Formats: sequence, structure tokens, C-alpha cells
Amino acid sequence: MKKPFLNEDFLLQTETARQLYHEFAKQMPIIDYHCHLPPDQIAEDKQFENLTQIWLYGDHYKWRAMRTNGIDEHFITGDASDWEKFEKWAETVPYTVRNPLYHWTHLELQRYFDVYEILDSTSARRIYDECSAKLRTPEYSVRNLMLKMNVQTVCTTDDPADSLEHHRLIADSGFPIKVLPTFRPDKAMAVEDPATYNQYLDKLSVAASVEIRSYGNLLTALQRRHDYFAKLGGRLSDHGLEQIYAVDYTDAEISDIFDKVRSGQAPAPDETLKFKSAILVALAEMDWEKGWTQQFHLGALRNNNSRALRNLGPDTGWDSIGDFSQGRALSTFLDRLDTQDKLTKTILYNLNPADNELIATMVGNFNDGTVAGKVQFGSGWWFLDQKDGMEKQMNALSNMGLLSRFVGMLTDSRSFLSFPRHEYFRRILCNLIGNDVENGELPDDMKWLGQVVQNISYGNAKGYFGFENEASHNVRRNNDAVVAPAELPVSSDQQS
Repeated sequence: MKKPFLNEDFLLQTETARQLYHEFAKQMPIIDYHCHLPPDQIAEDKQFENLTQIWLYGDHYKWRAMRTNGIDEHFITGDASDWEKFEKWAETVPYTVRNPLYHWTHLELQRYFDVYEILDSTSARRIYDECSAKLRTPEYSVRNLMLKMNVQTVCTTDDPADSLEHHRLIADSGFPIKVLPTFRPDKAMAVEDPATYNQYLDKLSVAASVEIRSYGNLLTALQRRHDYFAKLGGRLSDHGLEQIYAVDYTDAEISDIFDKVRSGQAPAPDETLKFKSAILVALAEMDWEKGWTQQFHLGALRNNNSRALRNLGPDTGWDSIGDFSQGRALSTFLDRLDTQDKLTKTILYNLNPADNELIATMVGNFNDGTVAGKVQFGSGWWFLDQKDGMEKQMNALSNMGLLSRFVGMLTDSRSFLSFPRHEYFRRILCNLIGNDVENGELPDDMKWLGQVVQNISYGNAKGYFGFENEASHNVRRNNDAVVAPAELPVSSDQQS
């Protein structure tokens, strides 16, 4: 018997999976601890005029699909009208069959707009007009869209030089959803382009009220901004890197390299590696001092199309999975911090699925018992945040670590319509566990497994990041003060 498309039991193949999702996972709030939502739009409670503006502006997932479908750039990032862009996206949707975009598109239409019609060229005008009309009502402002999805906490991605003025406005407004900044210092490491780097340092100097003439000045400026992020509720840092940098260096070498770059000279390749290695350690120690969580998104090969980069700039859909070596440098970096007892909570995300088992085993090397799941194998990311990618990540984590201590899903998105990705993840999680129960590989203990599902969906993240203890976020502390995730009950089959 054929199942209806995307009904209430979408992706749930067994009765156990359906019970786990509908009775345990579905109602849990959302903690989106890594995203790229623009805080200024939350501060002003932006109202979008139409579906194209909220759905297609800045979404390079959709842009890549449209280009592959033969759509001219005029209708993607060009000056075509919003309706024309949407029309071309609607023409493309049927061709995204078996791509996660097909599922996400229709999940978002259902969850936000109560539209259950399939989007294609014949339905485009009706859907565009209906959804756009709703978006122009107060109920569809960005804050209300977040409330509609049961969002509890959002962590945006912010440069150390950002003023965070919009985070202050949001906090002062009484908005019940916490919108917290995440410290993303990638530009503070990018010495390979001295002209751009020095322009950035001038901007950072102003933000930190520190004249950056030396490497010591740079660390002071970063520390001041790190402290300011903590004052406004920051609990996480994030790095987007091809791979971890962990070569040996001396303090004198780093000072000399900084002086060279500050004078406008390009560093040698080995000098670049040394400088980035030193900065990563310094920033990791700042995170450790505050009990923050450091995140490393590893393995993206960015800006592959140089012509498109010149014409459109970065983050416009020209990136891919890279095949960088990860293991040795990761081990060296984490061990360097652990040896000094300065390894804070850490999440590692790989973009190349070939590294799943590598990352799953690496995290186990540095879990020291101070906090459950201290070093985490992060969720399927970017090209891997789809059904196959999420299943492979969770299977690797299950086989070589503790899935039950996993902090779960995030959107990594710039769109206010992306929160159903948490639902997508939860359905996949429940289906994996449900299949194991039906196959006799796990006990049919709904109380125990239901708590596991709720913790992975919500509870583990809440405890791991300390979101349940709002008074402690800006207190500098040692590693032994970190907060443990929620405890799992003991299964009735396991009680002594």
C-alpha cells in the first residue's frame, strides 16, 4: 500500500518510530545552537513582503539547484523581479526529487503556511500569492515565525568586530526567545592576504578600543571582544576551517610573523601555518577560561569557481566537500590543550563523510569524565544535513561513541523558514531507533528510549551549553565547573 507523501508519519517506517516521534520528540522545544540568522532582522521584527524574499534571498542551496536545472543567473541572484525568481524556483522544484530540498520545501510550506499542495509551475502563482499575503500580516513577522516553531534559543554567528548592538536590542525588548552571539574569529587568522587582514585589524581595533601594533595587542583585542560576547550571553565560539592547524611554533616566531604581516608583507606558507596554529590555541584557552564550547566546522573547499567569485562574491553557492587530511592535526591540537588541562567542551563537524569514523573515534580520545559528551561528533553539516548524511553520522557515532549523549541538530541556516530541519532530524532519529526495536536490537522500553530521544532532541543541548543556568554565562571558570547534560533514566532491564 502506497503511503501518502509527507503526511504525519513521514519518514517513520514502524509503529515504534511513530510512537517515539509523536509522543516524545515532536513537542520538544528547539535549541538552534548554530545558525546564520541576521540578528538585525530579529531586532526590528522584520516583515517580509513576499515568499521570494524570505525563501530565496541568500539561499545558495536553492541557487545551486536552479543553476543545475539550467536557470539563468538573472533569475537567481540577478535583477529579475521577485515573482520571476520564484517562478523559476517553482519550475525547478520537481527536478529536485530525492534532493533534501524537495522535502524541506514542502515541509516549510506545510509547517509555516498550512499549504499542502505540491509546488511546481502550475501551482506557483497560487502558492506565491497565498504565502506572500500571510507574510505581510503581523502573525508572520520573523519573531512570530520563530515562536510558531517553538524555538527557545538561537545562537547566531558573529565576528569579533561586530558591535552586537542588535543582540542588546533583542535582549532589552523582552523577546522570550534567547538570541545569543557566537564568537567566529576566522578573519583574525587570515594572514595570507596582508592587505585585507590589516583592514580587518583596523576594524577590530576600533571595536576593542585597542591599537593593534603587536601580536600581544591582537590577543588583548580578541580577549576584550570575547569578554563582551560573554557579557551579552555568548557561550560558544565557532571556526570554519579546511583543517585544524597544529604545527609547532615559538612566541618569538609568532610576534615576528605578525610584525611582518602588519607591515604589509605576505608570510611564507610555513609562517601562515604557525600563526594560525598559535591563534587557535590562544582562542581555545579563552574558551576554556569561560567554560564555553568551541566548534570546528572542517573540510569545506570554498570558492571553487573563480569567475563566479569575482562576479558574485563568496557564499553564493560555489563550495564543495574537500578531501583534507584531518586526523593527525586534530590529535595534536586537542592533545596540546588536554595536556595543559585547558581543553574546553568541543564539537567537531566534518564535511567529508569519509571522515565520519575518524571523527567518531577522535572525540573518544579526549572525553575525560568531567562532563558527559565533553567532546562531541557534530551533526551532519551542510552537504550532509540530509537523510543519508544524518543516518551515517548517527550510525558512526552509535558504533564508536554514545549516541545518547549527542547534542543533536542545528539549522546552520540564514533563513527563518529552516526550523523544520529539526523536525526532519528528529523523525530520522526516531526511525533509526524504532527500526532497532522492531528488529529486536533494542528493548521495547518506551520510557527509556523516549527519554533518549528527548535528550538528543533538546535536553542534552540545554544541559551541555548551560542554557538552564542563565546567571552563570559570563563567569570565568575552570573546566571542572561545566554543566553536565540531562541524565538518562536507567532502563527497567538494567536496574540492579
